[in-house]
Amino acid sequence: MFPGKVNPRMLKKMQKMMKDFGMETEDLSPKKVIFVFDDEEWVFEEPKVQVMDILGVKTYSITGKPMKIKKEEIEEEEVKVEITDEDVELVAKECNVSKEEARKALEECNGDIAEAILKLEEGK
Repeated sequence: MFPGKVNPRMLKKMQKMMKDFGMETEDLSPKKVIFVFDDEEWVFEEPKVQVMDILGVKTYSITGKPMKIKKEEIEEEEVKVEITDEDVELVAKECNVSKEEARKALEECNGDIAEAILKLEEGK
């Protein structure tokens, strides 16, 4: 037998032996697999994934070349919430604080009025 080539009869025999020992395999066809690390992500586009179940323990094997993306490239832009003067006045009036304190609380709470009021009330 040559390296890299498998005799079809031997393959069937191997699969039967694996099944007899409680091993089953299944091929999956995901569109994308992503590994997320602290400093980067690995993205596998159209990978070949095989699941091997050995006595209830599943092992996933991924074949493909990942596209490695550094964290700086994937960090989403912070969504800037527009805080209106009406919101600031409402929070300032409700909590009896200055407009500057109200604006600061709203900015810390991403514009959430109820959360800003609760935060200012707790701080008293």
